[in-house]
Amino acid sequence: MQILENISLKPYNTFGIDVKARLFVSIDSISELKECLSIQEYPHKFILGGGSNILLTKDIEAMVIHMNLRGITVISETESHVVIKAGAGENWHEFVMWCLNNDYGGIENLSLIPGNTGTAPIQNIGAYGVELKDVFIECTVIDRISLETKTFTNSQCKFGYRDSIFKGSHRNKYIITDVTFNLTKKNHELHCSYGAISSKLSEMGVNNPTIQDISKAVIAIRSSKLPNPSEIGNSGSFFKNPVVSLDHFDKLKVQFPEIPNYPASSTSTKIPAGWLIEKAGFKGKRFNAHGVHEKQALVLVNYGSAKGEDILKLAKLIQATVHRIFDVSLETEVNIL
Repeated sequence: MQILENISLKPYNTFGIDVKARLFVSIDSISELKECLSIQEYPHKFILGGGSNILLTKDIEAMVIHMNLRGITVISETESHVVIKAGAGENWHEFVMWCLNNDYGGIENLSLIPGNTGTAPIQNIGAYGVELKDVFIECTVIDRISLETKTFTNSQCKFGYRDSIFKGSHRNKYIITDVTFNLTKKNHELHCSYGAISSKLSEMGVNNPTIQDISKAVIAIRSSKLPNPSEIGNSGSFFKNPVVSLDHFDKLKVQFPEIPNYPASSTSTKIPAGWLIEKAGFKGKRFNAHGVHEKQALVLVNYGSAKGEDILKLAKLIQATVHRIFDVSLETEVNIL
């Protein structure tokens, strides 16, 4: 384990923002993680996973601990299901591909989501009708202060839409070290009615899709809409899709008859944030080295040399404009530091 000084975090965040870490260490084991957390000389620690869900607006004076805990293990299996544990440092998409290569189903709709496995429960990542909570059994965590190991079950995580206990009352209290999943081995439950999956499968000439087919369709859809972070800096969806009351939606529908929505509950509905942002005139708009992606208004991008504060300023402008036009508040999905 080597502690480095004044390291650029540009390679470690998908926005490609060039800020520095006062101290930086990449850890490969639980013992190294505990050793880092025990260093009293540097009391402030910042845990960094895949860097796919953060916008860095300033240098980080704390010790940055890069989670590189790897390993995929089959814990148990029956004729129909398999329980798998993955280290927090495993790349999420690579983990999905590993599961599909073994014909394990349940997370194929979550293909090509950036980031690492350890941060997936924090956000309760989701896409195309599937959320992490649907296959999540438990996660192992380490208390940042006591260094004690604890396990959080599905119900204890209090998952919500892009939310969990780790974003609320337990924020910055624990570090996730591994995640355990319950996946199917046969009779996979397919989710292909959400979004453009059905039409993409038809376009592919697939009538009886497999989990691998669904993954290929999701990858094709995401690739056509979302920029590759290795080519254009971004963090995927920057805002959550807002949930509004049915009464408020009915009023919006009078003014905007074409407004799309997805049922959220018996009293509320979800509106695509991308539609609101596009309707507000931001889709494809560029401001020097940053802007809104030309194909997906939900994605803010860094064209090369943008600063985090530039992107944050744009995000606030979008929020204010959408609220003025639709009386709808947009919450950021990305963590801003």
